Amino acid sequence: MGTPVSATDERSFGVGGDLARRLPGVFRTDPTTRAAYSSDASLYRQVPAAVAEPRSAEELARVLEVARDAGLPVTMRGGGTSIAGNSIGTGVVVDTSRHLDRILAIDPDARTAVVQPGVVLDDLRAAAGEYGLTFGPDPSTHSRCTLGGMIGNNSCGSHSVAWGTTSDNVVALTMLTADGRELHVRRGTSGDAALDAELTRLRDAHLAPLRTELGRFGRQVSGYGLHHLLPERGFDVAKALVGSEGTCGVVTEATVRLVPVPNARVLAVLGFPDVFVAAELAPVVAGMGALTVEGMASDMLDALRSQPGRAAAGAELCEGGGWLYCEVGGDSVADAREAAHALVEGVRERLPEVTSVVVDDPRKMRALWWIREAGSGIVTRRPGGGEAWPGWEDSAVPPANLPRYLRDLYALMRRHGFHGVPYGHFGEGCVHLRVDFDLSDEPGVAAYRRFVEHAADLVASYGGTVSGEHGDGRARSELLPRMYSGELLKAFAAFKDVFDPGRLLNPGVLVDPAPLDADLRPGPGRDALPVTPVHALTRDGGSFAAAVHRCVGVGACRSLDAGTMCPSFKVTRDEVHSTRGRARVLAEMLRGRTVDGGWRSPEVLEALDLCLSCKACAHECPVNVDMATYKAEFLHRHYAGRRRPMAHYSMGWLPLWSRMVSGAPARLVNAALARDRVAGVVKRVAGVEPRRQMVRFAQESLQRWFRRRGPRPGDGRTVVLWPDTFTNFHTPEVGRDAVEVLEALGYRVLVPPGRVCCGLTWHSTGQLTVARRVLRHTLDVLEPALAGGLPIVGLEPSCTVMLRAEAPELLPDDDRARKLADGMRTLAEIVAEHDGDWPFAALDARAVAQVHCHQEAKGSYDADRAVLARLGVDPDVVGAGCCGLAGNFGFEPGHWEVSQGCAERELYPKVRAASGDDLVLADGFSCRTQIAQGTHREGLHLAQVLARALRYRRRT
Repeated sequence: MGTPVSATDERSFGVGGDLARRLPGVFRTDPTTRAAYSSDASLYRQVPAAVAEPRSAEELARVLEVARDAGLPVTMRGGGTSIAGNSIGTGVVVDTSRHLDRILAIDPDARTAVVQPGVVLDDLRAAAGEYGLTFGPDPSTHSRCTLGGMIGNNSCGSHSVAWGTTSDNVVALTMLTADGRELHVRRGTSGDAALDAELTRLRDAHLAPLRTELGRFGRQVSGYGLHHLLPERGFDVAKALVGSEGTCGVVTEATVRLVPVPNARVLAVLGFPDVFVAAELAPVVAGMGALTVEGMASDMLDALRSQPGRAAAGAELCEGGGWLYCEVGGDSVADAREAAHALVEGVRERLPEVTSVVVDDPRKMRALWWIREAGSGIVTRRPGGGEAWPGWEDSAVPPANLPRYLRDLYALMRRHGFHGVPYGHFGEGCVHLRVDFDLSDEPGVAAYRRFVEHAADLVASYGGTVSGEHGDGRARSELLPRMYSGELLKAFAAFKDVFDPGRLLNPGVLVDPAPLDADLRPGPGRDALPVTPVHALTRDGGSFAAAVHRCVGVGACRSLDAGTMCPSFKVTRDEVHSTRGRARVLAEMLRGRTVDGGWRSPEVLEALDLCLSCKACAHECPVNVDMATYKAEFLHRHYAGRRRPMAHYSMGWLPLWSRMVSGAPARLVNAALARDRVAGVVKRVAGVEPRRQMVRFAQESLQRWFRRRGPRPGDGRTVVLWPDTFTNFHTPEVGRDAVEVLEALGYRVLVPPGRVCCGLTWHSTGQLTVARRVLRHTLDVLEPALAGGLPIVGLEPSCTVMLRAEAPELLPDDDRARKLADGMRTLAEIVAEHDGDWPFAALDARAVAQVHCHQEAKGSYDADRAVLARLGVDPDVVGAGCCGLAGNFGFEPGHWEVSQGCAERELYPKVRAASGDDLVLADGFSCRTQIAQGTHREGLHLAQVLARALRYRRRT
């Protein structure tokens, strides 16, 4: 049920300030932070009284002490990717990922590592990889999940079929109990003789259920792992505590086992008639020595292909209605490939109609794995646009029972009127599932409860478990009596009392469980703030709330070294500055409780302030959260009828000021701005970051040059060159080169007369009424070209994307906007498609290439790569995403550090390391500005590179 904030919660909120005073710099009690931590990747929502970010084990002990004195429960956060709801709470939520993230030691001979709890799994894997080792368990969130969270949940992942679960790979733990005692637990002891005696008495009192109900198959992780206390298992207290979900102690240090990595790995994907046949063959494949046996149904591929720009996703897959991803290792690629083909033939002997594809190219392997690893995000959106939720997320059965269980699970969904997409670790009998529960009202919540109760009975009937790797949390702890005896449940409670008799640690989980339908994030009362967005939000049915709630919390935006999302988080490592954190703050604004200022909320403004509007999330987020659009909508309402920051007037209205200054006044203005004192005054008045250099204005705009010059006849093909503000008034030389290039290819080039603009700067500053007005005027000017079906060639990537993607959303009722979007082309696309004489010389050069973030998110660099290849240019493409300037963002006060931090991740180092003969490529005006101001190198537009090659050819 959707429950209001309780009196206890209100009291907890009131003591937040006192916590911060007792431990300065550790506790964060502001509403923005608390809202950002109000949920994880689960169905549940609980707003904490405070968030703690300890910088040492000593401070972590102090956090426990201060919380205990205040009577507040303590919940460990991990990476916040829990799907069971075991990393949220109303007391103190402790995030170790920001500071307690050190790998303390790696012993390649013993094959162990010692880590702090906030170490991200991929960081450990990279460090161990230098010795040919890895940490075996690897959940799909490996780029952001922490070792502490994995230990809490007994995480598994795709390779656990070969390398075991987290409990199989934990050697020893250093932990703090609720009363502050430090324990060093390992095989044979808890590090405390009195505690060992208590645990021995507990074990001996419940020997029968520990031996008969627990440890029956590898993925049985529900409840406490008390079977590890059995004499025949070596009284391993460390392993018994793995999977305790932070309810018994707080890990400060862990010693984990590492496993050798094969020299080479190859991926064999097997295609079956349906997912049930795939499930039937999964144990067979596991028995053949595959390192992974991951299952996926065609439903997931359908869901992925329904997303914008992904209609061709999974083209590399073999035919089938269900697939198994089987990774095979070897001493060499040839050995691994041979083993993969042998595996395929072994399966084909049992099922002749099996299809297959064997992939050894790392890039293609990553692309195929991405489909499977992004599953928890992909399947939250049904192909028809409906939402799907966790809740019955990772049940597991003995692998031999999986085909029958899956058939019955599908039947159960049909009987309840639900749909879901199964996938998961089929080789170990574990199934992930998102179901289209309607949780918006009380009857829908009741239907959810009925389904999961019946599903729990079903999985228990197959000897299975309600949780196969994510822990029980709030989603499944209440269901434990449906699979375990009363005696075993008493043993669980006694185990909890040994370590945490005061029930301070993560209450409501495992013991004394919270109701599984309480505190539902998408439950009744979720959206109290009505809104009619300016954008059409066509993918979300015109609902701003539905758009915000796209975020399911899987945390891909928290990956520090993978992908381009989210640049501000990669610099600050602050949850508030992640896409997920911002989505949670916006959701709390819509709810109207923790964040109660509505559209005037300073908390939301704070959360969105460091969003660069780079649109990486719109592409890389598995559910395509588009924070740039949400930010524009918020700013539009936040400043409605109010005075805006000066930067919104200076840079938001840059097209107007540039038009006024360009031409005759430009020389005087440029000379004045070259004087530090004048520039300083202008920057103060205009609201510009004082460390920024002012941009220069052109003495002759592109449009004026073109009018003076006039068009040249072509071979009958005509294109319209789009005179964006940055090219037209600041770097017209780029436009002139583009005209020369297009004419050399035989085109007759036209440039629109008069005032035209895409409205980008007004859009990014949330001045949406003006942006729409500007776009309508532009459509009026372009109407003859649109009616004639002429291609519109864009040079500035952000403006091209604005016209391709945003214009139809801002003017959904104007057919001309859709025509314009369909007719937009990049220069690279035009040149790449040219099939006549090639008028360009080979440059035979290396280059550092910065792809504009909007092009990367909403377009493609493929055409650019093809053109550069024909020019003999070898680009080293910067993979870190946004350059950090991001239009007006990097010029606004308070953004300097993040702007520079983004560039320092990869762009600046690569440009600095480039030789003087290497080219620096950047089509975006912002990118070239950032490069020039940060490295003193000149970035070149593709048009300039092509023009250079054209002139070389003419000279020779």
